[in-house]
Amino acid sequence: MGLRLGSIVAALGGVLHGNPDLLMDGLAPLASATGSQLSFLGHPQYQNQLAESQAGCVIVSAPFQALALARGACIVADQPYLYFARVTQLWKKSLPASAAQRIHPSAVIDAQATVHPTARIGALCVLEQGACIGADSELKSRVTVGENCRVGERCLLHPGVVIGADGFGFAPNAGAWEKIEQLGAVVIGNDVEIGANTCIDRGALQDTVIEDGVKLDNLIQIGHNVRVGRHSAMAGCVGVAGSATIGAHCTVGGGAIVLGHLTLAAGVNISAASVVTRSIHKPGAYTGMFPIDANAAWEKNAAALKQLAGLRERLRALEAQVKTLSDST
Repeated sequence: MGLRLGSIVAALGGVLHGNPDLLMDGLAPLASATGSQLSFLGHPQYQNQLAESQAGCVIVSAPFQALALARGACIVADQPYLYFARVTQLWKKSLPASAAQRIHPSAVIDAQATVHPTARIGALCVLEQGACIGADSELKSRVTVGENCRVGERCLLHPGVVIGADGFGFAPNAGAWEKIEQLGAVVIGNDVEIGANTCIDRGALQDTVIEDGVKLDNLIQIGHNVRVGRHSAMAGCVGVAGSATIGAHCTVGGGAIVLGHLTLAAGVNISAASVVTRSIHKPGAYTGMFPIDANAAWEKNAAALKQLAGLRERLRALEAQVKTLSDST
């Protein structure tokens, strides 16, 4: 199996410098690629690896064309990382088609669930009453789609995903908890990918909504009534609490937390391990974490932080005294 350089460029564009008949039998990083494998330079910081790479061909941007040619064949493209992503898609299409059944015999599908004829349902999946799976979507093994939850077209749900678990809603009652029934559902748009063991809770009254093109990593928790805007992406172990609204084209780094009932504007980028405690109304990059340090130093800094409010008031008082003295002279 493999692809010839000429066929890659014919399908994806770019400018080939090298033999179009050269066969690539694999894709690999610069540092480990062999003479029969295709690689790419996605960031200038790896240009030293480019000079030493044994790859049969490397995808580069125009500024690195000369450096790439000094070591062998290359494909010049405006966005090498994006080009490489499309090569992986082309590569997957060239692989032999799977002979697996469209719906695995172990899947449990309620009679009132709807599965498009082009969708694929993996082993041990459960589709409850009123669930709906759109065209060309694929559910890997052990995915659960709860009652009345909808998955759009061309979606990919990895193993263990749960769509439509009850949201975490309880009312206090004389020292105990009274359950608030979760009467909404989950609506997932088109071209959404959801990583393994991620859970998206159904809404309490209105639906939880994941808009078109959203990409969620593994082990993410999306609370009830959350709305995630189109083409936003979240890395592993992110937690989004109930009724938060995340705009389009946002990113949330791994392990970050977004508290409930907050709003993130479109184009907000949250750093890994941050805790978002207030709404953010302007696009940009935001970080909310305390830098790691030796424990003794961290404890001293934490103790100082507790005194900031008092120090602020003392500073204001001193500023007022200085102003008074200045005005009197």
